[in-house]
Amino acid sequence: MDSKVVKEEVVKIIKSAEIEKLVIPIPPRIDHADHIMKTALMGWTKLAADHILHPEFVKIAREVFSALVRRIEHVLKSEGVLDSSGKLIESAVVKRARIYDTIFEIIFNLGGVESKWAGYSEEDAENYIRYLVNAFDYWESLEREELGYPVIVESVVELQLNELMKVNKGKSLVATIAQEVSKKLDKSSIVKSYVNAMLSEIKNIFYRKVYEEGMCKFGNDYALGLRFLRHLGFVQVSTNPPLAATAYNDDPELLEKFRKYASEVLIKEHPEWFENPEKYADDIAMEATRFALMDNFYVFRVPFILSKYHDGLVSYQLNPLFAHDAKKSVEDVKVFVSRLERDLAVYDEYLWWGFNVPEKGRADLVVKVSAAYPAAMEIAEKINEMGVGQNITVSFTVSQEVLIAYAALKGMAKAIRKGIIPSQTYDTNMGGRLEDHLREETATQLLLKALEAVDEAKRFSVLEKLAKGLGVKEDAWNKVKKQDFKSIASFLCSRRVLGRNLLREPFIDALVELGLYRSREDGLQHLKPLEDALKLSGTFVAQRVYEILFAPWNREKWINHFIKEFGLTREEAEIVLDRIDLLPASKRKPIDTLYTFASRNMTNTEFPDHQLNVVKEVAEKGVKLEDLKESIYQSLPRKYLEILLQLEDFVKAYEASPEVNELLKNVGIDRDYGNRGVSPKDWPSYGPSKKTMDEFSHEYIVFREKVVTLFKRQR
Repeated sequence: MDSKVVKEEVVKIIKSAEIEKLVIPIPPRIDHADHIMKTALMGWTKLAADHILHPEFVKIAREVFSALVRRIEHVLKSEGVLDSSGKLIESAVVKRARIYDTIFEIIFNLGGVESKWAGYSEEDAENYIRYLVNAFDYWESLEREELGYPVIVESVVELQLNELMKVNKGKSLVATIAQEVSKKLDKSSIVKSYVNAMLSEIKNIFYRKVYEEGMCKFGNDYALGLRFLRHLGFVQVSTNPPLAATAYNDDPELLEKFRKYASEVLIKEHPEWFENPEKYADDIAMEATRFALMDNFYVFRVPFILSKYHDGLVSYQLNPLFAHDAKKSVEDVKVFVSRLERDLAVYDEYLWWGFNVPEKGRADLVVKVSAAYPAAMEIAEKINEMGVGQNITVSFTVSQEVLIAYAALKGMAKAIRKGIIPSQTYDTNMGGRLEDHLREETATQLLLKALEAVDEAKRFSVLEKLAKGLGVKEDAWNKVKKQDFKSIASFLCSRRVLGRNLLREPFIDALVELGLYRSREDGLQHLKPLEDALKLSGTFVAQRVYEILFAPWNREKWINHFIKEFGLTREEAEIVLDRIDLLPASKRKPIDTLYTFASRNMTNTEFPDHQLNVVKEVAEKGVKLEDLKESIYQSLPRKYLEILLQLEDFVKAYEASPEVNELLKNVGIDRDYGNRGVSPKDWPSYGPSKKTMDEFSHEYIVFREKVVTLFKRQR
């Protein structure tokens, strides 16, 4: 029997096996071990594994694990995977694979931070892992006896690792860990080598240590790889239609699953979508996004419920094409929540079977609201009053982040007055995008200033040389060079061409040739302080927003304001303020994370490759955890702030607006935060807002067309 051929067949059998639909009422279950087994054999292995993560389970865990192992052994010893002719029995292969997958996931849950969420002691968790690994190692030996090699065990391990390697097409922390684990697999002891390697990564990675020290919380800025990150303490995921599109691109099987879901479910629920896809394009895009994110919602059910809606949130972005329309946006939230809670209620019946859970089906959702429009304040207040959290996006300024945060806080205050426990909500700071914008504008102004000093022929010659030096392809340059010099300069200084560094040699050489600087050394001397300042621009804004909303000297004033303004008790006011976090996002470099740690009201959301860069930076530079505690309060060099304050768009981001100052006056905060910040009426035209909304809108339209085309083909 060719082991390679057999493995290919086994993998094909596992991947093609149908997953049974979850239904209510749940078919009969005898006890918790029976429930885990039956749920796993339906194909819901991760759901089955997460069933152990409830405080009531912890009390009976020893007995349930005993029953579970005993019953699995009965199945493995009594049901072979080969028929009388020596061929694989597909149903038996699937059964074993699902059992194995479930046990691996239970082990990783016990080794991850989830065990502490549920209430396991470290000693008990380690003992249960030991029991399960010993049993699993024995099952591996049974498979060796029967098949000559544990091909099903190995196939399950490879499928798990392959899922992790898909994340950001391999350029991610999760994928890198999977690659390292795969190198440590011992074919003579697959289970033990795999579990030991995975648990070592789960327990020792930088993010896990920071989370367990209570130094900061983290989120994932990507729709895949979330379950592994949950083991490390990640409690939030930021997504939007473009990121949903990325999930479909990175996982081709996902699009096929959605096509099947559409043909089997949506065609019955919404036949009109298939008859006229263009008319219902936005509804289709919403459902395609929801479908891509469902596993995220499932993964985070445990922290969401166990933390009483404080952690475990999934961001869904409202349609960017009508982000300016509060009424339509709020209606979309209601539709999305209704669809989502219908599915989550069914999922929760299985997840929490036999346990006391006060509210099943409540959406572990935060809605991304675009701060590019004043309507964001109304949207944030209304959805938080519904008990649905919000995550502002397209937000770069003190004005946006403070005013919309206050709107969200007002909504939560109204909710808690009615007895609704509010969900966690987020106040995003897109510092990286602000940095990109400031660099683009600064570089463009420098180049235009230099061009003014030379004649037209010289201008064109230098620009053409610069384009070539920056790697602009000939066909692209032939189109761009027909434009005016301002447009050409803007193109060459854009992030996609110049990149994220003013110090690139072709750029400095162009400024030298145009006479702005005497030499490359002179150019570096002038530009390096500016580049260093730009790299801190987003962090300066994040620090100021955090100080205004959460610093100890302001916190008490907010608490008293909510007690007085909304008639809350002190405990209620504390809950409201505790349920909003600053969310530094769109990171460009490790310091964007390392400089924004805080033990309260802070969640750093990270793109997969950024997580990898952070871990590398910490290792290479020997960064100590104690040096990062409350780093949001660290003093950044004043000289860089003085440089940035010469840039108009930074001033608009960093200083308070008149509206913010009026709010702070009412709260009793009298510190001077400036008065030149961008006002709400100017949010739509503010440079970073306009650029980002244009980008999001374009990406949304592309994604919408992709899924609408799928519906057209199914007519």
